[in-house]
Amino acid sequence: MPLFLGIDTGGTYTDAVLLDPKRGVLASAKALTTKHDLAIGIGEAMEAVLPVERGEIALVSLSTTLATNAIVEGQGSPVCLMLLGYDPGSLDRIGLRQALPDDPILYLRGGHGPTGDEQSPLDLDGVRAAVRRHAGDVAAFAVSGFFSVRNPAHEIAARQVIQGLCDRPVTCGHELTSRLDAPRRALTAALNARLIPQLTRLIHAVQRLIRDQGLSSPLMVVKGDGSLLDAAQAMSRPVETILSGPAASVVGASYLSGRRDVIVADMGGTTTDIALLDDGRPVLRADGANVGGWRTMVEAVAVDTYGLGGDSEVSQASNGLTLGPRRVVPLSLLAHEHAGTLDRLRAQTERPLSARDGRFVLRQRPLDTARESLPEAQRRLWDALGPGPRALSDLPSGYVDARALERMVSRGSVALAGFTPTDACHVLGRQTVWSSEAARLGARLYRRAMSGVEPDEDGIVRFCEDVVEQVIVQAGHALVTTALHRVGEDPGDAADSPAQRLIDRALRRDKVPSLLGVVVELRRPIVAIGAPAATYFPEIARRVRAELVVPDQAAVANAVGAVAGGVVQTVRAIITSPSSGLFRAHLRSGVRDFADLEAAATHAAAEVERLARQLATEAGARDIQLSAHRRDRVVRDAGGGEIFIESAIEAVASGRPRLAGETEEEGSSS
Repeated sequence: MPLFLGIDTGGTYTDAVLLDPKRGVLASAKALTTKHDLAIGIGEAMEAVLPVERGEIALVSLSTTLATNAIVEGQGSPVCLMLLGYDPGSLDRIGLRQALPDDPILYLRGGHGPTGDEQSPLDLDGVRAAVRRHAGDVAAFAVSGFFSVRNPAHEIAARQVIQGLCDRPVTCGHELTSRLDAPRRALTAALNARLIPQLTRLIHAVQRLIRDQGLSSPLMVVKGDGSLLDAAQAMSRPVETILSGPAASVVGASYLSGRRDVIVADMGGTTTDIALLDDGRPVLRADGANVGGWRTMVEAVAVDTYGLGGDSEVSQASNGLTLGPRRVVPLSLLAHEHAGTLDRLRAQTERPLSARDGRFVLRQRPLDTARESLPEAQRRLWDALGPGPRALSDLPSGYVDARALERMVSRGSVALAGFTPTDACHVLGRQTVWSSEAARLGARLYRRAMSGVEPDEDGIVRFCEDVVEQVIVQAGHALVTTALHRVGEDPGDAADSPAQRLIDRALRRDKVPSLLGVVVELRRPIVAIGAPAATYFPEIARRVRAELVVPDQAAVANAVGAVAGGVVQTVRAIITSPSSGLFRAHLRSGVRDFADLEAAATHAAAEVERLARQLATEAGARDIQLSAHRRDRVVRDAGGGEIFIESAIEAVASGRPRLAGETEEEGSSS
C-alpha cells in the first residue's frame, strides 16, 4: 500500500505527517524551522515519521508559508524590475514603489496596445545596459510589458537578452496571469522574482533530504489554490505558492474534520489565515490573492491573511498593546537555543531602564548576494552578528545603523527577537516547551519599558494576561472582518472606524458599562487548526458565539493538506476583432490572425487544451482529464445587429500526482 509524506514548513515549526490514503494519519511530528539551514528542521521532522520500509513512500508533498510570510513581513531578495512601455504614474495606485523601496525599477520603451500591436519598438540596448549595471547586486530580474497578455513578444525578447548576459532567474508577467491590469501584473512579477531564491533553497533542501533518506519519491509543492505543482516548476513560479500554507490548511481542515460548511482559522507563528469551505470545497478568489495589503494576480484560496500569530511582536500603541504584523523570535525560544541569552536578560533587569532592552538581533538565513555587495553599514552589522545573537542595546543606534538593520530584516537575512504571545503563555504556564525564565525576564523588561516603573509579580502576570487578551481580540476581529467581507460588507481597516469599534466592544473581556450592548455571532462552525489553536480558540469561539471544532492532528493540518490535493492547470486565451473581418487569437506563444471567428476559436481551443495538458504533465499530473469552455461577448447595435466584442476560451487539465515508479507518460488519458 503506497504511503504519502506531507511536509509543511512554517515560520516557527516544520511539520511532517505519514498518510495512508485509506487509513488516515499514521504518524506526525513537529520540529523547529531552522531558517539558517532549512534542512535541519525538515530532516528532524521527516526522520520522526518515516517508516522502516522507505520504499513504501510513493509521494512527498510540501506546503509552506515561506512566500506568504515574506510578503506579510515585507521581506524578499533584491530584484531589478524592467517595465516595458509603462507610464510611471500608473504604478502609484498599487503601491509598487512601496513594495520595492530600494530595488531598481526601470522604464524602457516597448510594450503593446490592447489589440496586440506594438506600441513602440523594444529598447534592447536599455535592457542590456540594465543587466550590466544591476546583475551583480540583485538575485533575480522581473519583466512586465504593457499589454503583454495580448502579445508577449517583448517580454520574451527581453528575457532572452537577460539570460544571455547573466545567470540570474527571470520572471515574465505574461506567464503568471492571462488577465488584464498591467500594474498588478508588474507587482505579481516583481513579487515572484523576489521569492525565487528563498523557495529554491527550501526545495533544494527537501530534495537533498529525500535522496539522503533513500527515497525515490517525486516532490510536489502546494499552490495557493490548494492544487499541487512539481517542485521544478515551483522554483520558477514561487508566486503561485503564495498562500500555499493557508491553502493546504483548508484542504487539511476539510480532510481532518469531515465538515463541509465551516470557517477555517489557521493560526501559526506569523499569521492567522481565515477561509471558507462551501460544501466541502475551498472558496477561491479568481481575481488574485490579497496578502499583506498587496493584491496579486495569482488565483488562490479566498483567504484573508492577518499578521497575527504566536510569535507576533508585542509593542505599545496609543490605545494599548498591539501585536504584529512582524514575527520575532520568542525570547523563550532564543534562550532555549542560545545559552548566553539568559545571562544577558538578567543583566538588563539589574541596570537602569533602556527602551532597547529585551530585544536581540541574529542572523536568520544566508545572504542572497555576495557580502562585498552590501553597503558598509549592513556589512558591519552582518559581521557583528556572526558569533550568535547580539543584544540590540549592544549595537550602534545611529540613523545609518538603524536603517541598515531595518533593510536586513526586510531582506529576511537578519531576524529580531523579542517578547511575544508565546512568551506570555510560558509565563502563565499555558506553554512549557522552552525557557519560562527567559519569558518572565522579557515580560519584566517590556512591562518596565511601557510603564516606566519596576513591575511586581502581579504586574508581570497582568501584562502577560493582557497580551493573551490582545491575541483573542485581534483574532476575533479577523474572524468577524472576514465574515463581513464574505457577505459584501466593508467594516473598514482603521481601528477607530465605527464598525471596528462596535466589533471591539463585543469582543473585549472587560466591557465598560454602557447603554449599548453589542453581540457578535458567527453562524458557521469554526474549524481551528495550527499549533496555537487549542490555546486561544476556545475563548475566541465563545466570544463570537460559534461552535468550535479542533480536530485530531489540528497542529499538523497543513502537512495533511499537502498530500490530500491533486494537480490542476488552467490556460486561457482571448479572441478579439481589431478590425472588421479580422479575428485575432491572443495566446501565450504570441498572436495569430484569422478571417473567420470559428477558425480562430478552433485554433485557440486546440492551443489552450494542448498547453493545459502539457503544463499539467510538467506539473506532475497523471490520469489527466480535460475540460474546456468558450464564452462569447456580443452586443446588439441600435439596428438589432450583433457586434462581436471578444471570445474567452479556457481549458482546465486535472489529474492525480505522479507516484514513485511511474513514468511521465504512464497513466495519462484524455
